[in-house]
Amino acid sequence: MNIKVIRATETWQYAGAYYVRIQGMARQHGITLRREFDEHDTPDTKYIVLTDDDFPVATCRFYELDGSSAMIGRVVVLPDYRGKGLGKRVVKEAEKWLHDLGYTKAVIESRDVAVGFYEKIGYETIGTDIIHGDTFDCIRMEKKIFTK
Repeated sequence: MNIKVIRATETWQYAGAYYVRIQGMARQHGITLRREFDEHDTPDTKYIVLTDDDFPVATCRFYELDGSSAMIGRVVVLPDYRGKGLGKRVVKEAEKWLHDLGYTKAVIESRDVAVGFYEKIGYETIGTDIIHGDTFDCIRMEKKIFTK
């Protein structure tokens, strides 16, 4: 694998993020485009794209919640690339960008089946409420982003 990290700023890079989301999540779980691309996909939303030989294979997005925290979401790795550490890497790259932008907390609404994954990379469950979405049940998790 020849993995490169992109902090998306150009149309073709956004297209890579959208491609991974459509192929790796929407098609797999029968999610319509209208539901996959929601009110949080705006010009202010930030996207990380991982490529393998310039082909998009993993992505996530984040957007501001308040002046100190941001929501990381839509973490997706294409099926052929799962189990290779790319989910962890794309989240870590988002955390680095959050840090660079001055945020001190990352928030994730994890699918209930992925809570263990996020715990392994330092996220903690906040509260006991289950968020019932259209497609998945989620648990709110948070992690402090430390400044140097």
